[in-house]
Amino acid sequence: MSLPRYLVRRLLLGVVQILLVVVVVFALTEALPGDAAVTIAGDNPDPATIALLREQLGLDRPAWERLAEWVLAALHGDFGRSLTGPMEVADIIGASLGPTLLLAGLTLAVVVPLSLVLGVVAANREGGRADRLITTATLGFYSVPEFAMGLLLVTVFAVQLRWFPPTAVGGGDLLSRPAVLVLPVVVLLLRPICSLSRLVRAGMVDALRSGFVQQARRVGLPPLRVQLAHALPNAVVPAVQQLARTTDWLIGGVVVVEAIFVIPGLGTALVDAVSSRDLPVVQGLAVVLATVTVVVNLAADVAAHVLAPAAEVSR
Repeated sequence: MSLPRYLVRRLLLGVVQILLVVVVVFALTEALPGDAAVTIAGDNPDPATIALLREQLGLDRPAWERLAEWVLAALHGDFGRSLTGPMEVADIIGASLGPTLLLAGLTLAVVVPLSLVLGVVAANREGGRADRLITTATLGFYSVPEFAMGLLLVTVFAVQLRWFPPTAVGGGDLLSRPAVLVLPVVVLLLRPICSLSRLVRAGMVDALRSGFVQQARRVGLPPLRVQLAHALPNAVVPAVQQLARTTDWLIGGVVVVEAIFVIPGLGTALVDAVSSRDLPVVQGLAVVLATVTVVVNLAADVAAHVLAPAAEVSR
């Protein structure tokens, strides 16, 4: 299948997936006990007050009607207003997107080169001390949950040593306080580095044993060219797919990490919206996260599609 046809097919599939996510999120949110009217009414709600609030918020209308109205408005870029506050949903998403994108970008900027280096070094020292050390370390770090690693880093480097702030509390631009980003980025990058470097190592081991690499060595090609031009393109194809899942995981917002370091990202906004039954915010965040998933996985599939033929040619 040609690349343009493949792109069109995947884009159409992605649109369907986003619509399904919106419907499923709406149905799940509707199934939760209580609603935004109950949340606004407080701890001792009066039935008459709740009924009035439901009427004002439009929650007394049929679910299908509210969903259809929201989808039609979203197609025009209008995600509506929060049910529990004066803000537009788009403004809430915009305010939450910045911190998450910053954390994700910094994490990926470290993860990608470091994973490649560790994977290539381990593969070139297969069975040696460096390979065993990298393999053992990646297995160990991967088995530690994010919340445990986050609490450990805060205890050691923030509370005891006082090298970094324990949380991002204090407001202001996160970039103006880079020290608050160090610990959350370390927590976020540990598991992706483990998985990506192991995939690169496995791919490089197979590539270095392959006939085309052996032939390239026999004809006297420089070792660096053999590594980068012949072995590495074959090794990174599985890692590209994993990188897409990692990016999706980061953009989606690691709720535990954001909660530990008090970072107001997408994950925190989603938890707050679900707890207050703020359906427009939940739906808006669902659309954003579903769109990110579709776009990131499409980019990964296209990259794999481009790399795979190159790898075959090198054989």
